[in-house]
Amino acid sequence: MRRKTKETDIVVEIGKKGEINTGDKILDHMLEAMFFYMEVNAEVRASYDLRHHLWEDLGITLGKEIRKNLPEMFSRFGTVIMPMDDALVLVAVDISGRPYLNLDLDIVEGEEGFEVSLLREFLWGLARSLRATIHVKKLAGINAHHIIEATFKGLGRALSQAIREKSRVESTKGVL
Repeated sequence: MRRKTKETDIVVEIGKKGEINTGDKILDHMLEAMFFYMEVNAEVRASYDLRHHLWEDLGITLGKEIRKNLPEMFSRFGTVIMPMDDALVLVAVDISGRPYLNLDLDIVEGEEGFEVSLLREFLWGLARSLRATIHVKKLAGINAHHIIEATFKGLGRALSQAIREKSRVESTKGVL
């Protein structure tokens, strides 16, 4: 999947073993963790003007790539509580067709480059283009690096659950 704008040029390919190279070392590290816990190979390439645009457009592109590769019937839901050192983060995903983001992180101890505003842009872009409800709630922790990395690891594990092929439509309505 490719997204090219005046601000970014991003390619995300799930199922292809390749390099994660966005030009933002923190985002690269977070994506590597997320794909590892999703249990998928991926290649990501990007160029950008501002980190804000990179994180948002990467979320949009990733959501479109995941949606394109969904099986006809899939598990829909994924929920994880992910620990990392002082951090404990709940991540819940519902690929329902209804985009929504609830991001509840109170970071006490900042760390250079680890910004909740960038995470919010990434997750909201992902929620919109995947057409998913995503909830992220910090249960414990103070360190920005640990909280944000636990979020990406938890997101990977929750997505891994949600995209699994199923033999039925996961809706009491019979359609998503």
